[in-house]
Amino acid sequence: MSQLEIHHARAHKHGCYVGHIGRGLQPEGRLRENAALETRCTCWSRFHHSGSGDAGGVLVYSTFDVQSVAVERVDGDASRLVSGAVAVSTVGRVARTLLDKPGGYVYNDMLVPGAYLDNMPSWEYGVIKEVRDSLAALRNDFSRSQTQSIENLDLRKAHEFLNYNVSSWILPSTEFEFQEGIEALDRYFDALVSGDDKSARFFPRADNLAAYLMVVEKRLGSYSHRLGASVGDEELTAALITDAQGQSPAIDTASTRAMTPWLEIDNVFYEARGYSWALLHMFKAIAIEFESVLRDKNAQVSVQQVIRDLEESTKRMWSPMVLNGHGFGYVVNHSLVLASYISRANAAVLDLRILLQQG
Repeated sequence: MSQLEIHHARAHKHGCYVGHIGRGLQPEGRLRENAALETRCTCWSRFHHSGSGDAGGVLVYSTFDVQSVAVERVDGDASRLVSGAVAVSTVGRVARTLLDKPGGYVYNDMLVPGAYLDNMPSWEYGVIKEVRDSLAALRNDFSRSQTQSIENLDLRKAHEFLNYNVSSWILPSTEFEFQEGIEALDRYFDALVSGDDKSARFFPRADNLAAYLMVVEKRLGSYSHRLGASVGDEELTAALITDAQGQSPAIDTASTRAMTPWLEIDNVFYEARGYSWALLHMFKAIAIEFESVLRDKNAQVSVQQVIRDLEESTKRMWSPMVLNGHGFGYVVNHSLVLASYISRANAAVLDLRILLQQG
């Protein structure tokens, strides 16, 4: 039985609606084995219901072994894994998840059921943010030996294609542009492993990693702030944000007073979850690629702390909806729980960057 037939059988078992991009919903019997058409399957039994009153949800996507993915890319021959292979294959796998996961890419959907979902698109947007950050680091830092070195053309194309409009559904669609970017990244991976293209290099240096961590700090700090704003508490929101010395900054009432609108709380929550999921895999790849650098700087503990906190932030949520309690009441506040884990991860990233720069 082909993979498409297996997917079709599972769709029938769960009572799914099956369709194709640009074709609307189609009866299950008309499913065609055409690789150019992406199957869209919304299995409600695999989604979590949101707390904003919509009929949406988000798929709890499992993590993957970054080392195994890289080995699979080189036909099982681990001896062919050169420096940077794990990191590049990880970014490619995370980006490909946006297109290949059950339901496909839904951020730009114009038809039901995707048009009525908001949590899955938010999760996707969080993943896209991290993929773009990682590609920027690969293009500008990891693949270049010095500031005046020439950038790799495939990395430039991958970065440009994956920075395309996330909500375009036609001429060209976001899926088409993202696929072009993933293929360009695959070409860079092949050139990196083969060693034929001298511009396809990877330099695991402390300064390169520190530059990437500065971007991660800002992302995590922003998510901590936005998640904390779910209760509109100035002091609590400020307490979830730490500066470069690990201290809470002075309260800026202009930036902390605004409370997240009730209908957007779950969107921020799932966007942060998507970013954390993608960043978790990148840090696992960093622990492998920069092992010698981290060991020399005594920074391996900080990396493992980031990984542990990100794992906690991406665990399965058993509640059927995102709750937004306040204080010590009967209802938990999921946004503040997630903000706590992200703030801890952010503090560990700060410590890691300081160790790389000064350790």
